Amino acid sequence: MHIVVIGAGLAGVTAAWSLREAGHAVSVVERREAAGLETSFANGGQISVSHPEPWANPGAPLLLLRWLGRRDAPLLFRFPAEAARIRWGLSFLRECMPGRTRRNTRAIARMATYSARRLRDLRRTLDLHYDESSRGILHLYFSPAELRHGRQQQRLLEKHGIGARMLSVDECIGIEPSLAQLRGRLHGAMLGMEDESGDAYTFTQALTQKAAAAGVQFHFGCRADRLVLSGKRIGAVDITDAGGRTGALGGDAFVMAAGSYSGALVAPLGEKLPIYPVKGYSATLNLRRPERVPQTSLTDESRRIVCSRFGNQLRVAGTAELNGFDLSLDPVRCQALLDWTEDMFPGACDLSSPHFWAGLRPTTPSNLPLVGRSRIDNLLYNTGHGTLGWTLACGTAQALADIIDGRPPEPDFPFLRNGV
Repeated sequence: MHIVVIGAGLAGVTAAWSLREAGHAVSVVERREAAGLETSFANGGQISVSHPEPWANPGAPLLLLRWLGRRDAPLLFRFPAEAARIRWGLSFLRECMPGRTRRNTRAIARMATYSARRLRDLRRTLDLHYDESSRGILHLYFSPAELRHGRQQQRLLEKHGIGARMLSVDECIGIEPSLAQLRGRLHGAMLGMEDESGDAYTFTQALTQKAAAAGVQFHFGCRADRLVLSGKRIGAVDITDAGGRTGALGGDAFVMAAGSYSGALVAPLGEKLPIYPVKGYSATLNLRRPERVPQTSLTDESRRIVCSRFGNQLRVAGTAELNGFDLSLDPVRCQALLDWTEDMFPGACDLSSPHFWAGLRPTTPSNLPLVGRSRIDNLLYNTGHGTLGWTLACGTAQALADIIDGRPPEPDFPFLRNGV
């Protein structure tokens, strides 16, 4: 079959590779001039298998109330809110019910462990390099209550077969001597032993090159304007290139992997996707004192900030902001990332010339990505990965290829069988 993938971020490029590997002819339509320039560009760099618990959990509503009105809050719900944001928020609260959280956690854990194996296989067989690190992720706890929650999380991970180890302060510093200055504040840590880190943009670019060499046709600078129905099937996607020229690209099947913009493309077909663009921020900083900056990726569980090191740079990322498709940078939220960096690693980074970035995470209320078949015969979804885009991308891509070829995917996951 000839399969057209719309979107060349992590979800789209991994899907294109898996489909080509399965023997299909693949074309990718991407409005930007290269792959990985949107949500995949400057994220936190974590493959966090050890974080299957979704945002929507029983503790979330109380946290939201505590953070209400703070411009530097880890999760910011801006007002006034449009109807789509209100609907999404109400659905999010419904997913915070204990039973739904358990179901969603189980599904994410299964897909995350499968996806991590798939990523390792790709890296080995394709010899991919992207400042990758297999040292795991250190989850840091700065209060007794956080440490207790960490122990609960470790038991939850153990239940799902995910390797994680609780560490004393001394053990944590033994792994990362650069954390020694936190000794008086740190209460302990958890090491996610199956976690990894790396530069997601570099990975996406490297896999794009491998896919192109294998025969995948990339149409960069081409905007997908409309999916054209022919009877009960999509016949083509109307496109406009960077020069304003229009045309149509036909195919036997179409995969929607356009992140936060997926919903608008399928809405004229009567498809409604529960995806909202949740803005995340990052700062990329050059190092002044490399010995003071950890090699292992970190997650600060109290402030919901992560960092990953890429050579002589540190990527600090976090926060979630619900404000539509607005990509402007809030100086208060940017400064919060710099303040965290100086607090954690004083004098280690050059804060005079940070590279700030914001991207829209395509997030569902349940935090489960939408993977599988739509109500339209030859339209499939691989979108809505939220904060776990890189964690889940390689797994959902292979699962999608299996679905298209009529094979049952390996992980037990609530795949779409006839739409959302």
